[in-house]
Amino acid sequence: MELRTNEGHRITSTAIIHKNGKFLITKRSPHKKAFPNKWTVPGGGLETEDYTSTPKTTADHWYYAIENSLRREILEEVNLEVGKVDYLLDMAFIRPDGWPVIVLSYYCPYKSGLVKLDEDAVDHAWVTYEEARNYDLIDGILAEIEMVDKILKGEDPRTVSFNHIA
Repeated sequence: MELRTNEGHRITSTAIIHKNGKFLITKRSPHKKAFPNKWTVPGGGLETEDYTSTPKTTADHWYYAIENSLRREILEEVNLEVGKVDYLLDMAFIRPDGWPVIVLSYYCPYKSGLVKLDEDAVDHAWVTYEEARNYDLIDGILAEIEMVDKILKGEDPRTVSFNHIA
Protein backbone atom coordinates (compact mmCIF):
# COMPACT_ATOMS: atom_id res chain seq x y z
CA MET A 1 0.00 0.00 0.00
CA GLU A 2 1.34 3.39 -0.98
CA LEU A 3 0.36 6.16 1.43
CA ARG A 4 -0.97 9.19 -0.46
CA THR A 5 0.62 11.91 1.66
CA ASN A 6 0.43 14.84 -0.75
CA GLU A 7 -3.24 14.62 -1.67
CA GLY A 8 -5.05 15.68 1.52
CA HIS A 9 -7.55 13.62 3.47
CA ARG A 10 -10.93 12.15 2.71
CA ILE A 11 -13.38 13.66 5.21
CA THR A 12 -16.19 11.38 6.36
CA SER A 13 -18.76 11.40 9.12
CA THR A 14 -20.74 8.70 10.88
CA ALA A 15 -23.89 8.71 12.98
CA ILE A 16 -24.78 6.54 15.91
CA ILE A 17 -28.56 6.72 15.62
CA HIS A 18 -30.46 5.82 18.78
CA LYS A 19 -34.10 4.92 19.34
CA ASN A 20 -35.65 3.53 22.54
CA GLY A 21 -32.34 2.35 23.96
CA LYS A 22 -31.21 0.70 20.72
CA PHE A 23 -28.68 1.70 18.07
CA LEU A 24 -28.84 1.23 14.30
CA ILE A 25 -26.03 -0.82 12.78
CA THR A 26 -25.63 -1.87 9.15
CA LYS A 27 -23.56 -4.55 7.44
CA ARG A 28 -21.31 -3.20 4.69
CA SER A 29 -21.48 -4.73 1.21
CA PRO A 30 -18.68 -7.06 0.12
CA HIS A 31 -17.70 -4.59 -2.66
CA LYS A 32 -16.71 -1.77 -0.26
CA LYS A 33 -13.01 -0.71 -0.42
CA ALA A 34 -12.69 -0.41 3.34
CA PHE A 35 -14.09 -2.93 5.81
CA PRO A 36 -16.19 -5.10 3.46
CA ASN A 37 -18.78 -7.32 5.21
CA LYS A 38 -18.20 -5.60 8.57
CA TRP A 39 -20.97 -4.08 10.67
CA THR A 40 -20.89 -0.32 11.19
CA VAL A 41 -23.10 2.74 11.57
CA PRO A 42 -24.45 4.96 8.77
CA GLY A 43 -22.25 7.67 7.32
CA GLY A 44 -20.08 8.61 4.40
CA GLY A 45 -17.87 11.13 2.72
CA LEU A 46 -18.19 14.86 2.41
CA GLU A 47 -18.71 15.88 -1.21
CA THR A 48 -18.08 19.43 -2.41
CA GLU A 49 -21.64 19.47 -3.79
CA ASP A 50 -22.90 19.10 -0.20
CA TYR A 51 -22.10 22.78 0.25
CA THR A 52 -21.33 24.36 -3.13
CA SER A 53 -24.87 23.59 -4.31
CA THR A 54 -26.32 25.60 -1.42
CA PRO A 55 -26.18 29.32 -0.60
CA LYS A 56 -23.18 30.44 1.45
CA THR A 57 -23.86 31.04 5.13
CA THR A 58 -21.63 34.13 5.10
CA ALA A 59 -20.06 36.01 2.21
CA ASP A 60 -17.22 33.48 2.03
CA HIS A 61 -18.21 30.31 3.93
CA TRP A 62 -20.63 27.44 4.26
CA TYR A 63 -21.41 26.46 7.84
CA TYR A 64 -22.76 23.01 8.85
CA ALA A 65 -21.29 21.33 5.76
CA ILE A 66 -20.43 18.14 7.66
CA GLU A 67 -23.81 17.94 9.40
CA ASN A 68 -25.65 18.51 6.11
CA SER A 69 -23.50 15.86 4.43
CA LEU A 70 -24.19 13.42 7.27
CA ARG A 71 -27.94 13.98 7.07
CA ARG A 72 -27.75 13.36 3.30
CA GLU A 73 -25.76 10.16 3.83
CA ILE A 74 -28.20 8.87 6.48
CA LEU A 75 -31.14 9.51 4.16
CA GLU A 76 -29.38 7.86 1.20
CA GLU A 77 -28.02 4.86 3.12
CA VAL A 78 -30.88 3.98 5.47
CA ASN A 79 -33.82 6.24 4.49
CA LEU A 80 -34.10 7.84 7.94
CA GLU A 81 -34.37 11.37 9.25
CA VAL A 82 -32.67 12.17 12.53
CA GLY A 83 -33.00 14.83 15.19
CA LYS A 84 -30.28 16.98 16.74
CA VAL A 85 -26.80 15.88 15.65
CA ASP A 86 -24.21 15.98 18.45
CA TYR A 87 -20.44 15.59 18.09
CA LEU A 88 -18.92 12.49 19.69
CA LEU A 89 -15.27 12.22 18.58
CA ASP A 90 -12.87 12.12 15.65
CA MET A 91 -10.46 9.49 14.39
CA ALA A 92 -8.12 8.83 11.48
CA PHE A 93 -7.16 5.76 9.48
CA ILE A 94 -5.52 4.79 6.20
CA ARG A 95 -7.74 2.98 3.67
CA PRO A 96 -6.33 -0.13 1.94
CA ASP A 97 -5.80 1.97 -1.23
CA GLY A 98 -3.55 4.39 0.69
CA TRP A 99 -6.00 7.27 1.18
CA PRO A 100 -5.81 8.89 4.62
CA VAL A 101 -9.29 9.36 6.10
CA ILE A 102 -10.59 11.59 8.88
CA VAL A 103 -13.86 10.38 10.45
CA LEU A 104 -16.02 12.71 12.52
CA SER A 105 -18.38 10.63 14.64
CA TYR A 106 -21.73 12.01 15.81
CA TYR A 107 -24.79 10.69 17.60
CA CYS A 108 -28.42 11.61 17.09
CA PRO A 109 -31.93 10.41 17.86
CA TYR A 110 -34.11 8.68 15.28
CA LYS A 111 -36.77 11.10 14.03
CA SER A 112 -38.72 9.36 11.26
CA GLY A 113 -38.71 6.84 8.43
CA LEU A 114 -38.42 3.11 7.89
CA VAL A 115 -35.00 1.60 7.26
CA LYS A 116 -34.41 0.98 3.57
CA LEU A 117 -30.81 0.12 2.66
CA ASP A 118 -28.91 1.37 -0.38
CA GLU A 119 -26.38 -0.73 -2.32
CA ASP A 120 -23.61 -0.07 0.23
CA ALA A 121 -25.24 -2.24 2.90
CA VAL A 122 -26.73 -5.73 2.91
CA ASP A 123 -28.38 -5.93 6.35
CA HIS A 124 -29.30 -3.85 9.39
CA ALA A 125 -30.28 -4.28 13.03
CA TRP A 126 -31.45 -2.15 15.95
CA VAL A 127 -29.39 -3.38 18.90
CA THR A 128 -28.61 -2.52 22.49
CA TYR A 129 -24.99 -1.98 23.44
CA GLU A 130 -24.89 -5.50 24.89
CA GLU A 131 -26.38 -7.02 21.71
CA ALA A 132 -23.90 -5.06 19.55
CA ARG A 133 -21.09 -7.07 21.14
CA ASN A 134 -22.28 -10.11 19.13
CA TYR A 135 -21.70 -8.46 15.74
CA ASP A 136 -18.50 -8.29 13.68
CA LEU A 137 -18.21 -4.51 13.97
CA ILE A 138 -15.47 -2.33 12.51
CA ASP A 139 -12.88 -1.88 15.24
CA GLY A 140 -13.85 1.04 17.48
CA ILE A 141 -17.58 1.14 16.63
CA LEU A 142 -18.52 -0.88 19.71
CA ALA A 143 -16.65 1.59 21.94
CA GLU A 144 -18.43 4.50 20.23
CA ILE A 145 -21.80 2.83 20.81
CA GLU A 146 -20.82 2.28 24.44
CA MET A 147 -19.92 5.98 24.74
CA VAL A 148 -23.32 7.05 23.40
CA ASP A 149 -25.06 4.52 25.63
CA LYS A 150 -23.29 6.08 28.63
CA ILE A 151 -24.12 9.63 27.51
CA LEU A 152 -27.80 8.73 27.16
CA LYS A 153 -27.73 7.22 30.67
CA GLY A 154 -26.08 10.35 32.11
CA GLU A 155 -22.78 8.53 32.70
CA ASP A 156 -19.23 9.63 31.86
CA PRO A 157 -18.30 8.43 28.33
CA ARG A 158 -14.60 9.09 28.95
CA THR A 159 -14.39 5.81 30.86
CA VAL A 160 -14.67 3.87 27.59
CA SER A 161 -11.42 2.34 26.35
CA PHE A 162 -10.41 2.08 22.69
CA ASN A 163 -7.31 0.04 23.49
CA HIS A 164 -8.51 -3.31 22.12
CA ILE A 165 -5.47 -4.13 20.00
CA ALA A 166 -5.14 -7.90 19.68
